[in-house]
Amino acid sequence: MDRIPSLLLVAWLLPLVSFAIISICYSVPQFFGIRVRYSTQKYGAYISVAAIVMGCVLSMVAMFGYWLPNNPLKSAEEHETHTEHTALASPASAVRHTPFKLVAQEEPEPETDATQTEPTETERNAAGSNAPPTSLTGDWYTLAQFGKLRLTIGYYIDTLTMTMFCMVTLIASCVHIYATGYMHDELEDYVDHEVHLPNHEHLHRRGRYHRFFQYLSLFSFSMLGICISGNLLMTFVFWELVGICSYFLIGFYIERHSASTAANKAFIVNRVGDFGMLIGLMMIWTTIGTFNFGDMKDADGTVRTGVFSQLRTKERNFELAPTDGMIAFEARDQIADLVGKGGNDTAVNNLITNLRNDTNAHWGQWALLIAGVGLFCGCMGKSAQFPLHVWLPDAMEGPTPVSALVHSATMVAAGVFLVGRIYPMLSPEALLVVATIGCITLLLAASIALTAVDIKRVLAYSTISQLGYMMLALGLGGWVAGLFHLITHAFFKSLLFLCSGSVIHAVHTNDMRQMGGLRHKMPVTAYTMLAGCLAISGIGIPFLFGFSGFHSKDAIIEQSLHFARTNGGAHPAMWLFVVIPLLGAAITSFYMFRLWYMTFAGSPRDHHRYDHAHESPPVMANVLIFLSIFAVCAGWWLPRWLPARVANFGVEALLEQARPIGILGNKPGVLLTTLTIPDEHASHATAVKIPAGISAIFVAVAGILGATIIYLWESISATSLRRSLSLLYAATWNKWWFDELYDYLFFRPTHLIAAFIARTVDRGIIDGIIHALAWIVRGFAQVVSLGGDRFVINNSVDFFAEKTWDFGLSLRSLQTGRLRQYVMFIVVGTIVLFAVASLMWKFAVAG
Repeated sequence: MDRIPSLLLVAWLLPLVSFAIISICYSVPQFFGIRVRYSTQKYGAYISVAAIVMGCVLSMVAMFGYWLPNNPLKSAEEHETHTEHTALASPASAVRHTPFKLVAQEEPEPETDATQTEPTETERNAAGSNAPPTSLTGDWYTLAQFGKLRLTIGYYIDTLTMTMFCMVTLIASCVHIYATGYMHDELEDYVDHEVHLPNHEHLHRRGRYHRFFQYLSLFSFSMLGICISGNLLMTFVFWELVGICSYFLIGFYIERHSASTAANKAFIVNRVGDFGMLIGLMMIWTTIGTFNFGDMKDADGTVRTGVFSQLRTKERNFELAPTDGMIAFEARDQIADLVGKGGNDTAVNNLITNLRNDTNAHWGQWALLIAGVGLFCGCMGKSAQFPLHVWLPDAMEGPTPVSALVHSATMVAAGVFLVGRIYPMLSPEALLVVATIGCITLLLAASIALTAVDIKRVLAYSTISQLGYMMLALGLGGWVAGLFHLITHAFFKSLLFLCSGSVIHAVHTNDMRQMGGLRHKMPVTAYTMLAGCLAISGIGIPFLFGFSGFHSKDAIIEQSLHFARTNGGAHPAMWLFVVIPLLGAAITSFYMFRLWYMTFAGSPRDHHRYDHAHESPPVMANVLIFLSIFAVCAGWWLPRWLPARVANFGVEALLEQARPIGILGNKPGVLLTTLTIPDEHASHATAVKIPAGISAIFVAVAGILGATIIYLWESISATSLRRSLSLLYAATWNKWWFDELYDYLFFRPTHLIAAFIARTVDRGIIDGIIHALAWIVRGFAQVVSLGGDRFVINNSVDFFAEKTWDFGLSLRSLQTGRLRQYVMFIVVGTIVLFAVASLMWKFAVAG
């Protein structure tokens, strides 16, 4: 176990080393005007691919060689038996579960007598919360320390970290290898047909093959930094670095106006979300006093308690409760009055204790809510959640391998991962905000994908919708369900994007209306993309097995149904959290098979493009086949009879082992007393699982059937359907006018305010002041010129010149030209000098 931090550190730093080597060998010489030969650029790609593949190998070694042997997983049968037992023991509205608690080499705790006064840890867990999971924490390097604030590069490693490292490095490796073939045009002089010069020619420029892989390496390093980060401040640093890398990659074709605009849009929209994140960070530092996730032990043995341990203490049975700092923050006026009356620290502590016991006022809960929602604002930007979703479709301007990496394992995954990481800090009210945003996002984005004709934009809106599903699950209490879908989505979405890149590479267009029938020319791409479509649609045999999305999406629907049953009596609107995900699932399967039919089925719509289409080279096609395997089976469990380090292995089992501190059991709201975030384990009970599973597969099949009727059999004309639903079609075609809305709400008012300030403040006030100062200076200069320069300075110079001239004329009279006179002057001068010298010598001797 002690080797795991070192292994992950090397796996994390290898992409940075790759970035540095490529920069030194290629970018630095070009900065000084030294051109690098085209033929050598491919070595930059080899360095980048080798670094990320080696990082993947080290991550796998850390997972299967060290972590799992010391932290064995439970089997699916044990999990199901445990769930059924607990569900039968308690009503559905008040289920409490023993957590899926897995600690390295720990024997099961013995059952205790029911009359025992002090409950065991297992009994405390059964009462509704779970103990901290197995984790490794520490600091690699301290950057600076300001009082109690310590800026460090540290790590927090648990099973979630291990899982993310394996997933990110594996998918990044596939994307890197795929890109070596996809970006081959950049090895030579590149002709950009999207850029038209004033002379009506296309742009010709040098290839940027090495620069693409340079950015890709830095991007992977940044995402891995978020995954391994041991504190929120380090997370924020790499959070921003991911944003910078996305700016570089989205704007890779910077000469295109659309690409540069998309890069700016992504960068600016994410800064809006990050502003809220900064508010959350400031609230945490002000009220908790640390950014560390876990507890840290200094060299002298002093333990620095982390955020999780302060918010969920063992004394409170790991239930979420505001810290004393949060209570003090809200009660600062009362504390100020107490101190003003002479109260000491003991009196202040007593006041805070009394306020904590005041169950009616809920002191500290608003600070807790602000901290959680503030951090979630940053996640809204990174994961493109409503209303900050507008940047992600435009990010398609980057090369397709970038889209695959951004949409599956890096930037957008960072937001969902961070919500999962900070989950112990989120109150039920904050989780409701997360669920509401996710619910709106999943339906909004899915509806726009219905009418999109750009193959990459369909997948982009699909990504936004699936991210909404993940946020919905997390907000409703389905921590495992949300992150389970994150992992499965990473595999099938990277596959779908790389398949779309293969299609674009063959037909040189993104428009599906110019495709059709391509399965005959591109069978590998067609059928691997079909596997991805089935996976994202959640197709499978109910209650048995299916494609990867079948397992994760069913878990989300189960948690949604369980949440609605728990809260639907008090809030009937909570049933929308069931209806909308099911409707979104139907729409998802519809637009994904619409995409597949329009691209690969039927007859060609553009025979010129069809005739020139061809299957991608092996370096790209083999990656598609590899990822399609994971798209099919990423949700499966490995059987228990395999070797110990892989027995019972499955994404869901890994996430159960990583379940954060204190999140099991029903979590009643405090500010919203009628709200309850239900126990996730209870959602797997038969009474919930059967209707949820049947509903999920029914809507998925219904969506596929609808797409088949319209786009394959053409029993219903898509054109006539479009005319009959013209208003809805116009709304989805125009992306619900969000860009226009933001233009009117933000951009145009900003331009008007800027124009007003430019006209009144800049030109009227500032320019007026400058012009007045200039007039004064000019006047003063004229006065100085007349009085000082002309009369004083000029007259002085003229007077000195005149006297010098006169003196020169007087000296001229001595030049007579008579030799005898000159000899006399010499003799007289010599006598005078001799006399003066004699007198000086006499005085010197006398003195």
